[in-house]
Amino acid sequence: MAAYFDNETSLCIGDTDETPLSNNLPSPQSVTASFSPLILSASGWRKVFAVSVDEEDFSPAIGEANEVIAAHIADVYADFLLTQGGPASKKEIVLGLDSRPTGSRIGDIMCRVFTARGFTVRYLFIAAAPEIMSYARGIGAFAYVSASHNPVGHNGVKFGLADGGVLSGSDIGPLIAALKRACADPEAAKKAQRLIASCDMHKLEQVWKNVAKEKKTALEAYATFSREVISGESDSTRQKDFFSVLARASDALRASGKPVSIIADFNGSARSCSIDRRFFEETGIALTGMSEKPGQIVHRIVPEGDSLSFCAREIERLHREGRNPEEKNMLLGYVPDCDGDRGNIVYWNSKTEKAEILEAQEVFALCVIAELSHLKYLDKEDKPIAVAINDPTSMRVESIASAFGAKVARAEVGEANVVNLARSLRERGYTVRILGEGSNGGNITHPAAVRDPLNTVFALLKMLVLRDEPSKRGLFHIWCSLSGQEEKYRADFTLADIMATLPAYVTTSVYEKDAMVDIKTADHAVLKRRFQAVFEREWKEKKDQLLARYGWASWTAICNNGTEQTENLADFGQSMRGGLKIQFFDTEKTPAAFIWMRGSGTEAVFRILADARGSDVSVERMLLAWLTSMVLEADRKIE
Repeated sequence: MAAYFDNETSLCIGDTDETPLSNNLPSPQSVTASFSPLILSASGWRKVFAVSVDEEDFSPAIGEANEVIAAHIADVYADFLLTQGGPASKKEIVLGLDSRPTGSRIGDIMCRVFTARGFTVRYLFIAAAPEIMSYARGIGAFAYVSASHNPVGHNGVKFGLADGGVLSGSDIGPLIAALKRACADPEAAKKAQRLIASCDMHKLEQVWKNVAKEKKTALEAYATFSREVISGESDSTRQKDFFSVLARASDALRASGKPVSIIADFNGSARSCSIDRRFFEETGIALTGMSEKPGQIVHRIVPEGDSLSFCAREIERLHREGRNPEEKNMLLGYVPDCDGDRGNIVYWNSKTEKAEILEAQEVFALCVIAELSHLKYLDKEDKPIAVAINDPTSMRVESIASAFGAKVARAEVGEANVVNLARSLRERGYTVRILGEGSNGGNITHPAAVRDPLNTVFALLKMLVLRDEPSKRGLFHIWCSLSGQEEKYRADFTLADIMATLPAYVTTSVYEKDAMVDIKTADHAVLKRRFQAVFEREWKEKKDQLLARYGWASWTAICNNGTEQTENLADFGQSMRGGLKIQFFDTEKTPAAFIWMRGSGTEAVFRILADARGSDVSVERMLLAWLTSMVLEADRKIE
């Protein structure tokens, strides 16, 4: 009898002396009460799993009722996989966790259930989301225990198959229904207990013993896949050529006294035990780490706002006090969320000589410029090009894409929706190199099907490092030329120079306090129909003023449900629980601004956002305040 520990983290993987649900069983009422706050969507199933129900609780305990729920989550997914054809039905599954304290207990229970159901479990313990998803491409299915950017007491699960992305809405629907039935059953606790008890302990111990071996294999698979994604080349020889060019360019910058160096504030995330350090250093890029131990969570998990200030202060300190050229020339830093599938950016502004935090929308826009320029750099434009984004992403992306002759298509919020939209565009003959949710930060670079901060950082590094050569222009020069900004290009450019070429838009951050509205209306279709009446009245009263002051002459309503976009919406309620956008046009019928709303699928909040062309922050503030007042009025009318 023994407890098994992970050597990297010194955390307990499993314990043969602690079988979950072996003693006290929760009542049906307790299971129902614990199940009630669980938010179920294609983006993930999430709730506060900490037994105290305190979302900031660092305790690993989840309580018996949540143990029952975890067991049934694994059980219904096992049922789902057994109905699938191909690789998903071969009874192999990759299981991993992010670095939050409750993950170990949930992972232990799911390990036992999958093993009891006859699955071969490839358990990675703590692993970054892109890492487990890369590995699953060769296995067939994965389950990932994580609550992404939510506070530390939250947890949840994401599921996916061999394409490396999360399950689509059509796939997740039957799973949600099955879980609801299982947890509503008065015998739910007893069934979970029997299922866990039926696990063969010898097989389970072997799963735990194999964690280090599986982790090593997963890291190799992830590094191999990342080389393909970042280089844009499927051929291994061409990948080597690309990284050789990147390394030589890095060496040249180092020789000039300006080495390429970056900092990662891991914040104890799952990325702290992934491939990051090795991957950058193999490319000749120096990496400085902060909080580089899994579970060493020292600030808010969401990589927005104040969470990035720790990294910014460290960059400024290193520029002042650095011990070597790498530290004194720190270019940028990234801060991932707990599962490590995105990371927002801090950069050294050479003009202000300060470290500055990039907005999520700016990060995504820069990545779009980088990857579309890289396609042209590689001369891979044999097909029409498209970019797939979510509906609250800034119109800045359309401005960028137009310079490359690329189409922009929008889906409802949710990574799975954007991935499925991109897949549909490829089936229609488009090259979709980059996609993502600009509003939430991070980009998805094909053939990856999930956000990854490595791909975000390397998109920026490619633009900074791949400069003009005698035979071809570098990425930034390509962008300046195509966007009509040739005069802004200079050979010794910095990221601050690249930032100065971004089309000017002001957009609400989805994580600021004013971007969330508390509403009482449960039926969002009803709320939006009430909102329609309020908006149409307001437009009639204010249209002359809006035209005179902002130049907005007309509007249209657009909704996004899944991968479908409906324009010229006559009934705002048709958007249901999807995204609803009011697009404003100038006198030339060019999009000039929009307001947007949608209830979150993973949090109990109603999100709103505004986007306006230009650099006047007051326009976005006015739009957001106006939208807030109209939503609240519509909500009151339903009381």
